Amino acid sequence: MTAMERTGPWQDLLRPALARIAEDIDSSFDALLPLANDPRDRLIEAMRYAAIGGGKRLRPLLVLATASLFGADRAMAIRVGTAIEAIHVYSLIHDDLPCMDDDALRHGKPTLHMAFDEATAVLAGDALHDFAFEVLSDPNLSGDPFVRIELVRTLALASGMNGMAGGQMMDIAAETASFDLPTVTRLQQLKTGALLSAAVEMGAIIGRIPAEGRAHLRGYARDIGLAFQIADDLLDAEGDEEAAGKALRKDEKAGKETFLSLLGPERAREQAQMLVEQAVQFLASYGEEADLLRAVAWFIVERDR
Repeated sequence: MTAMERTGPWQDLLRPALARIAEDIDSSFDALLPLANDPRDRLIEAMRYAAIGGGKRLRPLLVLATASLFGADRAMAIRVGTAIEAIHVYSLIHDDLPCMDDDALRHGKPTLHMAFDEATAVLAGDALHDFAFEVLSDPNLSGDPFVRIELVRTLALASGMNGMAGGQMMDIAAETASFDLPTVTRLQQLKTGALLSAAVEMGAIIGRIPAEGRAHLRGYARDIGLAFQIADDLLDAEGDEEAAGKALRKDEKAGKETFLSLLGPERAREQAQMLVEQAVQFLASYGEEADLLRAVAWFIVERDR
């Protein structure tokens, strides 16, 4: 897919893929989170409220698009995508809490602690975190225990102190400290990039690609992760809250250093475009079978939410 094709075919490929993955992930959560018909139902209802019917489902799509390169089973990819989306949803629930970002709106509807209560929101986030590893460790996912444990370890590393949670801690520290560009880059590689990278890595795992054969995919994932955050910074500063379905301008109000504040809008856009072009180059050894991954890369910098 050449740069000249970015204005048409990639969008035609991506729109139905996003619609289908959203439907698949909603169906997966619906099937895997049935009500218990006992006092736990409020917790399960809260989990379902947060997990079903919202979000771009970009991480599950990355799992599926990567797995499809290697002929992996689609149903397995959807299960793995459900697990990584559960981690993403839990992180949003906790991010929205009054003790963190104190947000009232997410995906165009009240945040979980507003719709239910803070205690239920904490428990729902905790339960979705654990749910992700229930899904990955289930023998019904794969009969190969080595595949299951590698999936578990990959998601655990991307979620904890060396991944998303560590990046979130750095983000909190950014409210009272002045970060330079390398530090902001490291922050975003952990907070945002780690889960995106894990999605690509997990797609390769279920595609049975050995670790030493994934370097080009890791390069692709690293670059789209940074491009994603630069695009987020631009959307936070310039985007429309109704289209985004959440509060914007938060980083500026908190006084945080971001890619946008350090680079300026024009240079930030140029950097995001360069990263996406570089990410696409990592896929040069593939043909049309990698077009969905290429489309995701272009979408990341051209989205409006």
